Amino acid sequence: MKLVCDRLSLSDALTMASGVVASRTPRPVLLCLKLAAKKSGSAGSLQISATDGEIGLVVTVPNVDIKEEGEALIPADKLNQIVRACDDSTVSISVDRTLATIATESSTFKVFGYEPREFPGVRRPSDRVDFEVDAGTLRRLINRTIFAAAREDTRYAFNGVLVDRKKTQLQLVATDARRLALARASCKGSDGDSAFIVPTKALNALMRLLTDPDAAVKISRDGAQVTFIVGDSASGATLIANVDERTFPPFNDAIPKDHDRRATCDASELGGAIRRASLLTNEESKGVRMSFNGKQLTLTSRAPEMGESEVRIDGVAFQGEPIDIAFNPTFILDVLKIIDSEQVVIELKGPNLPGAIKVGSDFTYVVMPVSLR
Repeated sequence: MKLVCDRLSLSDALTMASGVVASRTPRPVLLCLKLAAKKSGSAGSLQISATDGEIGLVVTVPNVDIKEEGEALIPADKLNQIVRACDDSTVSISVDRTLATIATESSTFKVFGYEPREFPGVRRPSDRVDFEVDAGTLRRLINRTIFAAAREDTRYAFNGVLVDRKKTQLQLVATDARRLALARASCKGSDGDSAFIVPTKALNALMRLLTDPDAAVKISRDGAQVTFIVGDSASGATLIANVDERTFPPFNDAIPKDHDRRATCDASELGGAIRRASLLTNEESKGVRMSFNGKQLTLTSRAPEMGESEVRIDGVAFQGEPIDIAFNPTFILDVLKIIDSEQVVIELKGPNLPGAIKVGSDFTYVVMPVSLR
């Protein structure tokens, strides 16, 4: 295999693919990227494949000068480091069996790899498309939900995000049992419904592919796997991931529907107030009390042997009877970081019942209160 490629284009593709490579594995080939150089008339392309056994990714680099078609299997970390460290405009790669030579005008590196046939490969996706959504919309949906998924949890399917489509309505849902995030948008889809759980690692890898907000993302479920095709076949990427076969908890039952108190707040002002109030909290007293009364919101916190704080916000549009309720400040700040609205609506029922933070009709965040002594 011999080729000459634009260095920045190659670096971007390697960064995307390296996000899928296994961090720890007894199989050295899973620490590698498979390169496949192909000619098509006068044009050439380089396909870069990566897999950790559960997630597979193929990224295509277009407009590559292919001197000789072929394949190579090269350790991902070294290839990525070399291409990023060089500052030349182009990089050439030639491979003789398992020895790869990576060269620029001023540098030459020789890296030992493996036989390409040892790579387990990435399954070829089917031609069927269940539904389609633009990359900008999908990125927003993922960003609004993935933070609420559990980091490590063996219960239900809390380590993933539910992708739930009903005809042309798409919603993503994530929960860790203490909070729940639900985001909605429209999509292009065929008749019928589909629902599956995508692990957070696969969605993090997918987020790195969604750089062009106008790019089309075609999504299809095939048995125990889901395929995301981003962009066109000439310069796009294909991500294939195993779906979580466990049952997602009945999330609709967790969304309160009969709140009788409603407050509209400036999102930035609320975030700043919570950050200040949380300065005097600790692990034993991890909560900020929110007191809604008329047009004023008062936030207080207290920690033994540390002290206490009080922060006030005026001009809050509040409807309903006064209420005191406490939340983990981290859970509130997490959602305020990801919404793209100047104002948020907080709906409450009682001091011991979950509250909801909403942005329009397409985002709902439910969070359990905490008890303060």
